[in-house]
Amino acid sequence: MRRITAARARLRKAGDAPRMRGTFADVASALRARGLTPRGAFHPEPCDAVPPLPDGRSTATLVLAGNAGSGMWEAFERARPAGADPLDRWSAAVLGEVAAAFGAAALLASAPRHPFQRWAQRAEPVHPSPLGILIHPDHGLWHAYRGALVFAERLALPAPDHRPSPCDRCADRPCLRACPVGAFTAPGFDAAACGAHAASQKGVECRERGCLARRACPVGGDQRYPDAQQRFHMDAFLAARRLGGKSTA
Repeated sequence: MRRITAARARLRKAGDAPRMRGTFADVASALRARGLTPRGAFHPEPCDAVPPLPDGRSTATLVLAGNAGSGMWEAFERARPAGADPLDRWSAAVLGEVAAAFGAAALLASAPRHPFQRWAQRAEPVHPSPLGILIHPDHGLWHAYRGALVFAERLALPAPDHRPSPCDRCADRPCLRACPVGAFTAPGFDAAACGAHAASQKGVECRERGCLARRACPVGGDQRYPDAQQRFHMDAFLAARRLGGKSTA
């Protein structure tokens, strides 16, 4: 009996204690404590194309995580990993830590196979804007998605927020007039024109302080990213353009 008790004690010390079972509020609090913002949640239907957990259990709850405003940037800067793709790797570490604590699994927004934009519109009141970026009634264009946590348990969730798009009340559309090279048009975003301008001497303002069109939006002005974060995302966009890839901010 003593040997069995000692073996159980060693297992507990090795980290084999049961995982935490929490509420949506507990998960949201854990994300905030680590610098990420909970970005809504929903109970998936088959048409949502949410994958199962690695152990094969079906996903009953999906919780999106990301940033809104500048809060994430401070946490990221304090723990910024060296090397390539620091934000993706930091996001993966934070989401992995929270997932492990609650017995969930983490999905990264940097993985192109997951329809995060569609999931976002299921989870909270975001809508396509004239710039193609999803706009939020409070955060405006100053938000992004870093990943999601998927749970086999059906967590109780807050009531859905169905507020309409703030763009519906914006007749002037200053965002469409602010781009120096007219990169935002009805057919879509001209990434080549945007990248060429931002990389040029004339594009210093966009490169150092962020997209002029995005900054022209009147919604969520108090949520605007700090200049350092704007430069980080613009540098990532220009680097992706050089490598023929994509970047999100």
